[in-house]
Amino acid sequence: MTTLLVIAKEPRPGRVKTRLSPPFTPAQAAALAEAALFDTLHAVAATPARRRVLVLAGEPGPWLPPGFDVVPQCAGGLDERLAAAFAGCDGPALLIGMDTPQVTPDLLTVDFAGCDAYFGQAEDGGFWALGLAEPNPALLRGIPMSTPATGAVQRGRLVTAGLRVRDLPLLRDVDTAADAKAVAAQAPYGAFAAELARLTAAGRR
Repeated sequence: MTTLLVIAKEPRPGRVKTRLSPPFTPAQAAALAEAALFDTLHAVAATPARRRVLVLAGEPGPWLPPGFDVVPQCAGGLDERLAAAFAGCDGPALLIGMDTPQVTPDLLTVDFAGCDAYFGQAEDGGFWALGLAEPNPALLRGIPMSTPATGAVQRGRLVTAGLRVRDLPLLRDVDTAADAKAVAAQAPYGAFAAELARLTAAGRR
């Protein structure tokens, strides 16, 4: 079975989702980040897996469900941190972030029969998921992160390495307030949508 990896930051004001401010305060942005992390982790918890790992910058909180191993993120850029997450796996692994609270167990249930990698492109040009049948950290090191071309470069690296790539559906990351509204509409019954509705209602008072 597959190891499921979630790479995330502890949802602390001023440290997460800074592009949500404005219109949200840093504390409100952190509350939205916590709700997104809650939804993401619970989707992972409901997905069949060999192992579930939270690769965390910071400390775990009450938003963490049981059944996860928690390992610290290494130092360095995002490419190095993603590479290190895969380096800790000894079999098939699928990695996602905390920016797509609309994920479901169906999306995360992957079968590497007939392919070597899974790739989930994000609408902003990055990627929301990367799965490797045989984790190889070198496939991630040196990829320019957080650019409109990140996803294309990463997928190209997989193809150049001779891997058979299977694409996952295109998803939208939560970075801005417009993203938050759109993603909440896609997953209206989750904690993220509820928190956004609460903050939006409070702002109207």
